[in-house]
Amino acid sequence: MNHPVVIAGAGPVGLMLAGELALAGVPALVLDRGAETGERAPGMAINSAVVELLTQRGIMNALRGDGMEFPRAHFAHIWLDPETLAGSHPCTFLVPHHVVQRRLEEYATKAGAQVRRDADVAGLRQDESGVELDVRHGGGHEVIRASYVVGCDGADSTVRDLARIGFPGVDESFYGLIGDLTVEPGDPLFHQLGVHQHEKGFFTVGPVSQNVLRVTTGEFDATPDSYGAEPTLAEFGSQVRHLTGADLTTGGTPRWLSRWTAATRQAERYRQGRVFLAGDAAHVHFPLGGQALSTGIEDAVNLGWKLAAELRGLAPAELLDTYHEERHPVGARACATTRAQMTLLRPASGSGPLRALLTELVELDEVNRHLVELVGGLDIRYASLAREDAHALVGHRLPLTEVETDDGPVTVCGLLHSGRGLLLDLSARGLLGASVSGWRGRIDVVSGAPVAGLSAEGVLLRPDGRIAWAGAADGGPGLAEAAGRWFGSGQG
Repeated sequence: MNHPVVIAGAGPVGLMLAGELALAGVPALVLDRGAETGERAPGMAINSAVVELLTQRGIMNALRGDGMEFPRAHFAHIWLDPETLAGSHPCTFLVPHHVVQRRLEEYATKAGAQVRRDADVAGLRQDESGVELDVRHGGGHEVIRASYVVGCDGADSTVRDLARIGFPGVDESFYGLIGDLTVEPGDPLFHQLGVHQHEKGFFTVGPVSQNVLRVTTGEFDATPDSYGAEPTLAEFGSQVRHLTGADLTTGGTPRWLSRWTAATRQAERYRQGRVFLAGDAAHVHFPLGGQALSTGIEDAVNLGWKLAAELRGLAPAELLDTYHEERHPVGARACATTRAQMTLLRPASGSGPLRALLTELVELDEVNRHLVELVGGLDIRYASLAREDAHALVGHRLPLTEVETDDGPVTVCGLLHSGRGLLLDLSARGLLGASVSGWRGRIDVVSGAPVAGLSAEGVLLRPDGRIAWAGAADGGPGLAEAAGRWFGSGQG
């Protein structure tokens, strides 16, 4: 059977991509090598960028009851003040990533995507019209053909290997343990909540739910004696004692225990013909503050509408090439900035004086804001959008914005639920819509009153929420040019 898109990997990135495609009318098939979902996703935070992306598709509504807002942020465990962005961007949200995965699967399958588990990609061949996949599953083997294939199958991506895309980088020597413990009220571990930086490494305790705590240890320039073996609670206790000099005192029972590493790698390219990479298959780096998930989710949102436009015959020339052009630099920056944080976390690097200085510097509003935007995934501006004469807003995401219309106030995130482009006409005359009338069905037009603090009378947003054009009420040729560049030829 032929499929428009086959996605390898049913983690958050693969499921987000499937949901984006389904929203645009392209049913995707998601293959996952695991037989079932589990709770071993180690992440606990989704940062500002992910909250915005999930809000603009209505997915955060389902997640609100699964977690809580966390108005904190850090750079290498140096605490920042995200209140500087209050009102313009959401704060970090604490929710286990396996819960995010479950909600994304619900969203994607409801929209029309299909998820098949216990299905492992074993071979890949592509030609000018599509890709053939050899797939092993519980019942044997089959060949599946797709117009496009996207590898969202993690750091050890089979799709990436089969497409012969290099994955250079560095593998740091690191001894990391992570696990969830079910505890009773009053357990001594509650007294150790937080991040504890020590001379040899760090030890953290955080809440997963009312009776579950997540414990993490990290030691650089060290290797466990039995790397391939499953960790035990006794090993956790030994490592905590080694790092802190104190015993791990708890009556908790492990729900799951695992190891984590400190590799930094990035795919040489995100596209090879009809094969694309996203998420950990494209980039891996030290997991800090939800930045890995943020980078991967925005990969999916960037690629989804472009693939859908291509398959529906609406894509302008070379639209798919802009995926690598836009996302590869973002992945490279995430790798670089997390390695900078790793240096600050390594006791052996002699970074103590540097940490002390940076702790002073974050008291400066400009430094604090810069780092909050960086760790929140909010400092990205696509060069492909930000041409030399472009408005300062172009290439960025629009801050949280409410628009007063004749029918009452609406939020921009709410207006993006459709997955289509969006033109905000905030001029007094409301004439900008005529400039994009040829893109009806691809670009929604909403007229409203001027928005305080927004330095434009009109804003054109792509389906991923990135600003493609901003300017004055006359629009001029720039608005129609931007519409054609990102949404294809207009009709009449």
